[in-house]
Amino acid sequence: MTEFQLYLPGILLAYAALLVGLISPGPALMALMGVSLGEGRRAGRFFALGIGSGSLCIGAITLSGLSALLLAYADAMFAIRIAGGCYLLWLAFKALKSAFRPATNDAKPENGPQRAPSHYFSRGFALHLTNPKAILTWIAIISIGFQPGAPLWVGMVIVAGCGILSTLIHLFYATAFSTRPVIALYRRMARWINGILGVFFAAIGVKLLLSR
Repeated sequence: MTEFQLYLPGILLAYAALLVGLISPGPALMALMGVSLGEGRRAGRFFALGIGSGSLCIGAITLSGLSALLLAYADAMFAIRIAGGCYLLWLAFKALKSAFRPATNDAKPENGPQRAPSHYFSRGFALHLTNPKAILTWIAIISIGFQPGAPLWVGMVIVAGCGILSTLIHLFYATAFSTRPVIALYRRMARWINGILGVFFAAIGVKLLLSR
């Protein structure tokens, strides 16, 4: 048995753990849905690239010893929760504000974002970096696939593969949420969708701020 075959089951298990996390709805997916529906495919794709880059960044930091750092400095995780909670409350405010604004039928989100691509990329990147769920998921992924005594290349393969998977899946979501039928549905139900997003972000944000 080669070294690659020896560590392959752990690598695949780490990928499977990531896929489970990506399928389950969370702040990143809900925010991506809101951007893709309301501001178009290009905006959603750049937002997705930001999420994927944030995921890759967290993975690299986790591999270098993030879990040990958080154990040594409990205040670091507390600060991350506060930042993430405040950011989610800001997203909730924006979504609820849009929910009370009449939907316009002349909007053409499929034509692309009205702001610079870097705006959407940075929003997705910041959202993921301040998402405690993403950080804890990465700690679990590295713990599952990168066992004690494993060579460094195993961890690098896990981080690179998970980063690519995260980016591709979020790009798929951005494309799916910005198709014409979905956008047409959004135009008819914009208030309800934004209201649900606002309540979701507010609930998760408050939960983060109040958690110990």
